[in-house]
Amino acid sequence: MSERSELADTPESRGRSSSPTRTRSTDRRSVARFIREVIAELGKVIWPGRKELITYATVVIIFVSVMVAIVAGLDILFAKGVLAVFG
Repeated sequence: MSERSELADTPESRGRSSSPTRTRSTDRRSVARFIREVIAELGKVIWPGRKELITYATVVIIFVSVMVAIVAGLDILFAKGVLAVFG
C-alpha cells in the first residue's frame, strides 16, 4: 500500500479526532467561550441609527412589494394561459 493511502485512512483525515468522546466540562466550556466571543463580536458592530433604520426598512418594504406584484402578475398570467390551453 502506498504511503499516501495509509495517511489518508487516519482518524484525523476523516474529520474525527483520535479520542472518540469528549467530557461534558469541555462541551460546556466551549459553549461558554462561544457565547463570550459572540458578545465580543456584537460589541464591534456599528448599529444603524434611527434614520438609517427607517431608510433601510422602507427600501426593503418597497422591494418586497415590487417582487410580490411581479410574482402575482406572473401567477395570474400563467393561470390564464393554462386555462386557455387546457380549458
